[in-house]
Amino acid sequence: MKNAFGIAGMVMSGALLLGAPTARGDDAQNLSKELSNPVSSLISVPFQYNFDDNIGPVNGGHKHYVNIQPVVPVKLNADWNVVVRTIMPVVAQDEIFPGSGDQFGLSDITQSFFFTPRSAPGGFVWGLGPALLYPAGTDELLSTEKWAAGPTIVVLQQTGSWTVGFLSNHLWSFAGADDRVDVNSTFLQPFVAYTTKDAWTITLNTESTYDWTAEAWSVPINFTATKLIKIGDQPVSLGGGVRYWAETPDSGPEGWGARAILTFLFPTGG
Repeated sequence: MKNAFGIAGMVMSGALLLGAPTARGDDAQNLSKELSNPVSSLISVPFQYNFDDNIGPVNGGHKHYVNIQPVVPVKLNADWNVVVRTIMPVVAQDEIFPGSGDQFGLSDITQSFFFTPRSAPGGFVWGLGPALLYPAGTDELLSTEKWAAGPTIVVLQQTGSWTVGFLSNHLWSFAGADDRVDVNSTFLQPFVAYTTKDAWTITLNTESTYDWTAEAWSVPINFTATKLIKIGDQPVSLGGGVRYWAETPDSGPEGWGARAILTFLFPTGG
């Protein structure tokens, strides 16, 4: 599995080194800005690779995972969209718990449904709706084995090259394995992004989670840079960055991590 992730990384790097033609002008900048809006009228399919280290009670574990994150806006009427955002993690991890060995497979799926106005006066965007957690993990160490649900909300302001916003959800478990810990967690994602005229986007965010059951924070701070290019007629965003774990539970990751992103864009024409 590590080889598969490595090959994906080389393909991404190769596209940049070979000088794939870039999307140009205002259209490229606008497409890049739409990627910074979680509820834009743009179909996108990101593949987000992450690596974290120093995990577990003795800090000997490490974790590779690819979040497959399709975003699909559905027009309800002239005034409203529902934007369906799905996160499907494919995980390869080793020694997360002493003696646990390695696991590879699908982890639990999170799906959010944002009801959002189709117009954004003054660049102000908002959406709200339900979020669901499906116990799809293919290994007991990759899953909560709980069904969970709760509210989710996003608000953001786009002004010029800047996007500043906040996304949040809260999930409570309502069914699942009786011998597993209940899910009761709040996710908080403030973010700020700057998009240049030549379609580079620099993003700073946190993807923080507070576990109310364990009374513990997980606070990674992410810094990424992405570039919109075109491969033939297909707009693609490529990039990567680093993450620092400012706060984690006792057995959580520590220090620095890494992220690489490959996103396919499918403009809908509004």
